[in-house]
Amino acid sequence: MSFLYTELLKPLLFRLDPEVAHERAVEALTLLSHTPGLRQAMAAWNQLPSQYAPTSAFGLSFPNRVGLAAGFDKNAVCWPAFHALGFGHVEIGTVTALAQPGNPKPRMFRFPDQGALLNRMGFNNHGAAAIAQRLEELPGPGHRSIPLGINIGKSKVASLDDAVNDYRTSFLALADHADYLVVNVSSPNTPDLRKLQDESRLSDLLEELCRLNRQRAVRVPLLLKIAPDLNDAQLDGILEILIDLSLDGIIATNTTMSRKGPFEEINQAGGISGEPIETVSTEIISKIHSRTEGKLPIIGVGGIHDPDTAERKIDAGAILVQIYTGMIYEGPFLAKRIARRLADVGAD
Repeated sequence: MSFLYTELLKPLLFRLDPEVAHERAVEALTLLSHTPGLRQAMAAWNQLPSQYAPTSAFGLSFPNRVGLAAGFDKNAVCWPAFHALGFGHVEIGTVTALAQPGNPKPRMFRFPDQGALLNRMGFNNHGAAAIAQRLEELPGPGHRSIPLGINIGKSKVASLDDAVNDYRTSFLALADHADYLVVNVSSPNTPDLRKLQDESRLSDLLEELCRLNRQRAVRVPLLLKIAPDLNDAQLDGILEILIDLSLDGIIATNTTMSRKGPFEEINQAGGISGEPIETVSTEIISKIHSRTEGKLPIIGVGGIHDPDTAERKIDAGAILVQIYTGMIYEGPFLAKRIARRLADVGAD
């Protein structure tokens, strides 16, 4: 399967503009999502055999440790297909309270020699209300083949002072449909968004979302997604807030604004994902695990492109991992390969 992708399908897709290729992939996976017989047959082939025990995290059961990171299925149109490809969970979004077109095109760029992508998409999505309506028509939490996470971010037109209200709107619209919710304050492609990682603003935002969560008949696990560009003092401040508020977990990390090595001369705005951030994201996972004494569940993401890089995230302290850029370069069955390795490691 990997050979078919790398030798046949990938060259065809890489002739297209990256965003156009992404749209074609979403269309194909949407078709698979609406073909139950084929989807179930593929899942039987690609999911782990029944002798492997599921992984538990923040009160949920995951058939394997590998998930799809936010950014691929922004509008919840093709996520059911990923169970068929061997994934153990999917995170949709980022979803904003208001529908928005995102940043001007072109806004996605490949760097094959570095196994990287650079994007400045800008949270292009249909908005929380439309996506909630779409999810209403499908099985909800507790009735899915794999857990569905929903990643929420700030609408571009919302000021920092109105950010709490903006996130509140998305939370109230989407919480009923999420197996877990992720608060994204770390994308570099929405103006001022990363300022929400500042301790005072982050505390106000998370306190309000936790308050809303406590009012629910059944609370939804709440996680925070952070940037890889934090210094130690910033990371410590964030972790203190998460522990104080008893957040359910953390996702480390988003894309980087760093322009080291071959990217020093790249004159493109946006965040870099893929192999260049593998080491730094793993180091941050290790710091989080150490500083919280392993008490804060971590989803590790950033630069995973094979089973070895995924295993390094687990060794550093992650309980689950997510992929996206690695799948672009290595193919849609990368999750199956990684899931088998991580299951075998866990069984040792």
